[in-house]
Amino acid sequence: MNNIPQMMAGAGAAAKAAAQQLSVATAERKHAALISAAESIWSERPEILAANAQDLEYGRSKGLSAAMLDRLMLDEDRLRSIIDGLRSVAEQPDPVGEVMAAWDQPSGLHIQRVRTPLGVVGVIYESRPNVTVDAGALCLKAGNAVILRGGSESFHSSKALHGCLLRGLRDAGLPEASIQLVPTRDRAAVSEMLTMTDSIDVIVPRGGKGLVGLVQREARVPVFAHLEGIVHIYIDAAADPEKAARVVMNAKTRRTGICGAAECLLIHQDVADTIGQTVVRQLLAAGVEVRGDSALTGIEGVLPATEDDWGREYLDMIIAARVVPDLDTALDHVRRYGSNHTDCILTEDLAAARRFMAELDSAIIMHNASTQFADGGEFGMGAEIGIATGKMHARGPVGAAQLTSFKYLVTGDGTLRP
Repeated sequence: MNNIPQMMAGAGAAAKAAAQQLSVATAERKHAALISAAESIWSERPEILAANAQDLEYGRSKGLSAAMLDRLMLDEDRLRSIIDGLRSVAEQPDPVGEVMAAWDQPSGLHIQRVRTPLGVVGVIYESRPNVTVDAGALCLKAGNAVILRGGSESFHSSKALHGCLLRGLRDAGLPEASIQLVPTRDRAAVSEMLTMTDSIDVIVPRGGKGLVGLVQREARVPVFAHLEGIVHIYIDAAADPEKAARVVMNAKTRRTGICGAAECLLIHQDVADTIGQTVVRQLLAAGVEVRGDSALTGIEGVLPATEDDWGREYLDMIIAARVVPDLDTALDHVRRYGSNHTDCILTEDLAAARRFMAELDSAIIMHNASTQFADGGEFGMGAEIGIATGKMHARGPVGAAQLTSFKYLVTGDGTLRP
């Protein structure tokens, strides 16, 4: 790929033309494209898994951690999950054209606020090949064209999955340029995307702190920020012991490489020697490296935490832990070290839960539930393009509805303004 600016300009122009067609495509055709793509993924699964094996070999050669390799890995169960997500998105109501609000003015005007596509979405992501399908499906459902730039580790897997999306578009009679995959590992393509203000309407970065920081620094196109998941769980003085142990274990160990995995455990001092000790020992027994403050290092196996451990996304079998004197201190800690992604309180005290949920400003705040539920599929969106941690436009899991804007339709009858 010698002339990346030319290649990306061509992709942008094609996407813009496709977006015009998609903006008026019927719900039935978009549904047909998604169902066909789902069927294609299942029929092509041997080829997809072979492509994924190439990526895993490449990832091992680069020294990826076990957690990162897990993010990259596909098997039949994960392909079924991808297909289920596709079908779920397909069956959701089409957001385009939805009347969000309607009212009449004394002047005689009838006004409607109606959902419309954003236009062209650029998605830049790392490792997880399922993002290729999730992002493609959600953008299509919302009437947007999309340019996908996957990570170098998932290059072959993403290409195989993208081929299935293209088959769905062809079968439904929709333009193939609706879902484009950048066909190079060259990072110059990312730099080009960030400045394509004439053809890309919004950029969605999905990856680690380095990627998101790069996009936010260099993008001239508007950005839906998906920051790292520095996820906190606070065990309150009124936590249920059994419930707390189950939730913390699931939140940390179910899948350590996803952004909803717990990274820091805060324990109220009144239960540090009871619930806290039990939970920490269970984490250690499960193979989690616990890096604790001075109040916890007396537990055999706990390593002393350093300042660098607070506010860190491990994406691995490691968790930071600290004893706090009260809810106020827990809130202060989350505000200082959190990333406004997902945070959780474990308590039977509803007043404490209400304070935690009201006073924190994270995109997702949970009470007595595993943070691993921080996922668009688990929110009923079928899939997500990412979890936006900013405050403009979209926030939290970004599904099809969040990938739309709106316009006002104003109707009169020869109405004049006096």
